[in-house]
Amino acid sequence: MNSPSSDPVRERRARIAKWTLLANRIGYLLYAVAIALFVMAFAFGFKGPIVTAITVSLVLGSILLAPAIVLGYAVKAAEKDDRSRGI
Repeated sequence: MNSPSSDPVRERRARIAKWTLLANRIGYLLYAVAIALFVMAFAFGFKGPIVTAITVSLVLGSILLAPAIVLGYAVKAAEKDDRSRGI
């Protein structure tokens, strides 16, 4: 069986998996920030800057999460397929 260090395809998959993990963590962190800001805005009033921060957090989180989730599943499926074929 080829190790990830000797197979360029598996090396690339490992690199993509690393970046998708980072994007997932940052994206979900931005969602958590948006939720925390929303709770604060609910308690103290929906002022312009806090609403802007909530919106920016949600948009950036979505931009990061959408491709990261899809690529993460793609990498996992490719690895599973390789294992089932004995590669």
